[in-house]
Amino acid sequence: MKRTPALAALLLAMSASAAAHHGWSEYDATRPQQLTGTIEESGYRQPHGYVRLKTPDKTWLVVLAPPSRMENRGLARDMLAVGGIVTVVGYPNRTKPAELRAERITVGDKVTELR
Repeated sequence: MKRTPALAALLLAMSASAAAHHGWSEYDATRPQQLTGTIEESGYRQPHGYVRLKTPDKTWLVVLAPPSRMENRGLARDMLAVGGIVTVVGYPNRTKPAELRAERITVGDKVTELR
């Protein structure tokens, strides 16, 4: 099979993207947690959005869904503004004690299912 430079570049880009994306097995689905706190920082970018959530105990990195999914489900970028109060339900990372993968997020009265 003859490989072209364009095909090689495409394969390289796809493998780099896959390597940057973490697996969900990193998170302990047997230990669901609910956190409520204040957004200190937020990101609405690929591969997943995030918020840094200040709770009474510590500050968490909360991994959200991809921006396109959040938009499709009604969670707009401006809803994740710094200073906002949110509640997330999700699973803690097995090796990073301050990271949580969110299954749902509540902003005001709006509950958004992320998975």
